[in-house]
Amino acid sequence: MEDVYIVMLVALLALAITDLVVGVSNDAINFLNSAIGSKAVSMRTILIVASLGVAVGAIFSSGLMEVARKGIFMPGQFYFEEIMIIFMAVMITDVLLLDFFNSLGLPTSTTVSIVFELLGAAVCMAAIKIYADTGNISELSSYINTSKATEIILGIFLAVFIAFIVGAVVQYVSRLIFSFQYDKKIKYVGALFGGVSLTAILFFILIKGLKSVSFISDGTVDFINDNTLAIIIAGFVVFTLLSQFVMSVLKINILRIIIVIGTFALALAFAGNDLVNFIGVPIAAWQSFEIWQSAYQSSGILPSELLMTDLSGEVATPEIFLVLAGVVMVVTIWFSKKARSVVDTGVNLARQGDGEERFEPNFLSRTIVRYSVLFGNAVSVVVPSPLKKRIDNKFNKPTSHVRSKRLDAPAFDMVRASVNLVVASILISIGTSLKLPLSTTYVTFMVAMGTSLSDRAWDRESAVYRVAGVLNVVGGWFVTALVAFTAAALFAAVIYYGGTIALAVLIIIAAVLVVRSSILHSKKSKEEKNKKRYNRADIITINEITSETSENISSVIGGVNKMYTKTVDNLGYHDLGKLKKNNKAIKKLEKEVDELKGNIFYFIKSLDEDSVEASKFYILILDYLQDMVQSISFITRNSYNHVHNNHKNLKFNQIRDLKKIDEKMQILFDEIKTLFDNHEFGDIERVLSEKQELLDSISDLIQKQINRIRTSETSPKNSKLYFGLLLETKDLVSSTMSLLQLFQDFYTEAKSTL
Repeated sequence: MEDVYIVMLVALLALAITDLVVGVSNDAINFLNSAIGSKAVSMRTILIVASLGVAVGAIFSSGLMEVARKGIFMPGQFYFEEIMIIFMAVMITDVLLLDFFNSLGLPTSTTVSIVFELLGAAVCMAAIKIYADTGNISELSSYINTSKATEIILGIFLAVFIAFIVGAVVQYVSRLIFSFQYDKKIKYVGALFGGVSLTAILFFILIKGLKSVSFISDGTVDFINDNTLAIIIAGFVVFTLLSQFVMSVLKINILRIIIVIGTFALALAFAGNDLVNFIGVPIAAWQSFEIWQSAYQSSGILPSELLMTDLSGEVATPEIFLVLAGVVMVVTIWFSKKARSVVDTGVNLARQGDGEERFEPNFLSRTIVRYSVLFGNAVSVVVPSPLKKRIDNKFNKPTSHVRSKRLDAPAFDMVRASVNLVVASILISIGTSLKLPLSTTYVTFMVAMGTSLSDRAWDRESAVYRVAGVLNVVGGWFVTALVAFTAAALFAAVIYYGGTIALAVLIIIAAVLVVRSSILHSKKSKEEKNKKRYNRADIITINEITSETSENISSVIGGVNKMYTKTVDNLGYHDLGKLKKNNKAIKKLEKEVDELKGNIFYFIKSLDEDSVEASKFYILILDYLQDMVQSISFITRNSYNHVHNNHKNLKFNQIRDLKKIDEKMQILFDEIKTLFDNHEFGDIERVLSEKQELLDSISDLIQKQINRIRTSETSPKNSKLYFGLLLETKDLVSSTMSLLQLFQDFYTEAKSTL
């Protein structure tokens, strides 16, 4: 009997380690996005600072895991075996849920997930017990700590609106003070700003961080509480003088100091307080096992007979667990690719200026933006023109924000990064001092969104996409609550009725899904990395233009070549499944060219004023690439629709003739790809000479089909498809050759001018 629960504890340990990894990946946005987005310091420095904060916060974390043990349900109402079922269901759900959101690159709340998972599993077990006993559902309140659960839930969701509004207001005032030319203003108000910011962060560390440290005595905590105002005033004076010294003598930008210390503070608080979300449940399970084991050895009581009343007491967490948790969290920060994806989402939504938008606009985002614009226009009419002009001057961005979109450019400046960290620190500190439960993810994310809105990062070009992104993330938080509750309840029921076998199956399924998710995410990350080279916009020389354009052409040519061959082959086999995959895959190729066209503005801006011909060349190249993609899209989609509608197969002779064209197309596209990959542009003339031969072959096939119709062809749908494929193939070849001719002319002229 004991062996079964030891196996469960081992499984919980493995799940705890996995949960730490996926949990830290999710919560990395809390303390990394401001430093990474502003590029105040190097990535290595950011990771070192965050690692120190996480390590200190984890090792000296609170020894009490109250939420997992008694914050949501009444442990005295459940037997040991029921408690273990609840904990197993919670951990399996948490790992799967957080990993799912990480794979999407969306930040969600680990606090919300663990609260609703505990609530769902506990409600399920309570309902099972009530149904088997009295059937009176009103007894559910005796099993669930409804007041505490309600307080946690309301506090978390209220923080969303407060964080957004406060972040927006503080950033607006800060920008009016500093403007975007903050290098000039910081000489005069930098020390004061540093004093306020560092004092706020100190207060945050004292209130939110050190109070959870296990070795801090009650007397020290009481001293902090009794002298809070004096500590704040003394801190403000000291840090203001220190900021002035740092700027005047050491010549260090005080904003960098604020960002580094703020990152450390948020990492410290995250590890010190949110650790319960990852290891609280396994530790509570281990403590439950110790309670039952002691009772079993002394009186032989069975797991189904021991009520877990003792779990309501204060039980300290062994220090070794906290140390191991800190190690896992630090390693995750350094090596988790999913953590970078989640951070990228927050940075992307908050970035200053235009660029590739990840989220598609929806009805709600369009409506919000439309009415916001109308409201802004109404306010603009009321505000006096001189005042409006002065305010607009404060928000004028440096020309560097407009002229280029370098990959290494900061997403936003250090003023906004500092405000993000300071406001988040203050809000979390106040909430903690008032004993209100908060989600650090919600607060930090919504502060960042509020500051980006008031900083005019969401302009008419990007607002509809950014609002859609925020709505997706916030909507995901509500989905987290619903899915966490439902899934944990379902898993608890499955384990209760299915026993050990069901538990083993669930663990195996969870392991497979997490591994599969990691593989797919790694593959996706590689694709994104390959795509990044198409986002360059800092090209200046003719050689760089030629090199960049040749890379774009090679990539599109390679994609078109593969898609054409796959479509012809799958059409010949009448393979609906593979044609459907081709139909979906073509969207990636279309998106690739669309992203290139989206960068035209930045490309032209980055060129010299006398580079009109280079700009025109680049635009025409993209136009030909788009024509090629449109042709292959027509071929792929019409082939899929033909088979999907269950029309007759193309005849053997038709497929054979298409395959002959495909073989010639493969030779052509392989030659083109090779010469652009190797920059062998002198061979373009030879490839162009093959144009007429290929077009004549296509014309011959068109004539053959005309003859078939007059003699033996009986299917109008087949004829429509076949003619369509041949005509689009002809357009594809023509676009390709026109592109080659344009490139050769530009290359020849460029060589003559060098």
